Amino acid sequence: MILLAYAASRFVNISPRELGLQLPGFYLGFQVNIRTLVALLVAGITATGADLMLRDHPGLGSKRTWEHWLLPALTAWTLGIPLNQLPVGLQWLVSFVIGGALLMLVLVAEYIAVDPQDERYPLASAGLTAVSYALFLILAIALRSSGLRLFLILPALTIAAGLVSLRTLHLRLSGQWLFLPGLAITLIVAYITAALHYWPFSPITFGLAILAPAYSLTSLVGALYEGEPFRKAIVEPAIVLLTVWGAALWIS
Repeated sequence: MILLAYAASRFVNISPRELGLQLPGFYLGFQVNIRTLVALLVAGITATGADLMLRDHPGLGSKRTWEHWLLPALTAWTLGIPLNQLPVGLQWLVSFVIGGALLMLVLVAEYIAVDPQDERYPLASAGLTAVSYALFLILAIALRSSGLRLFLILPALTIAAGLVSLRTLHLRLSGQWLFLPGLAITLIVAYITAALHYWPFSPITFGLAILAPAYSLTSLVGALYEGEPFRKAIVEPAIVLLTVWGAALWIS
């Protein structure tokens, strides 16, 4: 149903509607079209389907499921952005197939991650973490390529950064939620996003420049909560930060 919705939306033509809000000194306006509605609908369908699937897990018991359908919903929503931007052709078809396979892998990994005692849990956790940051990078690149204004890009990337950092820390710490550190990471990423938005960076450079601090800060917080001393915990995040920023500057 998810893939069918994205495929069918390319052949449905509904007149877009302009929505706006007049604030003191400036006007906020954005367009709502069929692709916007399909993206929201698909995210809801994915979350609902993931919830129904996870409730059949024998190890679920009385546990909540909402943390397991956040990433599938984000995956479905993020994949819709490049699918809506690419013209129908070979590239669109390849993205469609890869996106469908990626979404299936995310759902399977989330099903395994319900039970931390499952022998496949470390592999599922690593896979979900990698997919989370890959999706964040795709989202940042796609939003930058679309030429949207800051007031639309900033909330989307801020919410995505918060979800990715919280879910990554939750997986790494075997079920522990770190809301305050996650909020701090989200605010820092939001500040960097707002600053870099006005620099003449390419979409890939922009995405890498935001991805680096999001990953490094999350990795640092996770290492500290695992009991590592600060001098040891800072090494891997610092190397990743400098490497990714160096790659972003080289690409630019």
